[in-house]
Amino acid sequence: MKKIAVLTSGGDAPGMNAAIRAVTRKGIENGLEVFGVLGGYRGLVDGEFRHLQRRDVGGIIQAGGTFLSSARCEEFRTEAGQRKALRNLNQHGIEGLVVIGGNGSQTGANALHKLGFPVVGAASTIDNDLYGSDITIGVDTALNIALEAIDRLKITATSHERAFLIEVMGRDSGYLAMMAGMAGGAEAICVPEIETTPEQVEQTLLGAYQRGKTHAIVVVAEGAKYDADALSNYFREHTKHVGFDLRTTRLGHVQRGGLPLISDRILGTRLGAAAVDELHAGNHGVLVGVRGGFGGEIITTPLADIAGKNRPLDPAMMELAEALAK
Repeated sequence: MKKIAVLTSGGDAPGMNAAIRAVTRKGIENGLEVFGVLGGYRGLVDGEFRHLQRRDVGGIIQAGGTFLSSARCEEFRTEAGQRKALRNLNQHGIEGLVVIGGNGSQTGANALHKLGFPVVGAASTIDNDLYGSDITIGVDTALNIALEAIDRLKITATSHERAFLIEVMGRDSGYLAMMAGMAGGAEAICVPEIETTPEQVEQTLLGAYQRGKTHAIVVVAEGAKYDADALSNYFREHTKHVGFDLRTTRLGHVQRGGLPLISDRILGTRLGAAAVDELHAGNHGVLVGVRGGFGGEIITTPLADIAGKNRPLDPAMMELAEALAK
């Protein structure tokens, strides 16, 4: 193997640039030419490649987002689009590909692998719902951004004796909501994996008010059945029943945009370098992840085992969060 490429796909995550940097420099260290694919799978289909040298990735480790950019590509979902991408890779003489991304990105990586192209994935998504890694690039930074917002909103909530519905990202996973809610001392946490009705949230807020609390925080995952919109609509008619004046805040994409913390810089670096090692060793069609925290053991999982699966939420953590909120 003489030439490899790297792309970032799906939602951007703090620490992706650390992974790109590691792939580039570890690849060069191993005697490989390294190319960056611009714009994710769209760039692969359109043949947008950039030859990367060591200095090209200098100064990006501390930057949020992705140096190579990312985009959705419906064409790549088709077999024709995948074969077009494969043709572009072959025309550029590229013999291996590192895909940095989450569930959808690794599904795309598996599609190329099934066509016979050497691919290795690196686990990266702020949702932390990727099967095959206990933690993924971007999670820790996104959690800390959410936690800071919760802490700030709790201050103003206390000043005015209010309750806040705070919606966090996470797609169909409640990991961000669960962890940020527990660390932020939320009175209630609503996640997709466990249905929580508006009436249950109402009773929780009322209980907090009757116990003399000067504020209440409800952290809601965007994928919950009763999301912030549904709960807000319900409480327009029921706010007087809970005592608190109610406000809603959606953190949205602000969670993606932070400068990566040291944990995500280290995790991105380790997974990027490990992905190159796997390609170089001929171990293709796998996802590189970690068992344990960002400093844990590097592990690999076949891409075929990841497709269509999500990392489940730990019910014990939810039970702990509920117990501590009372």
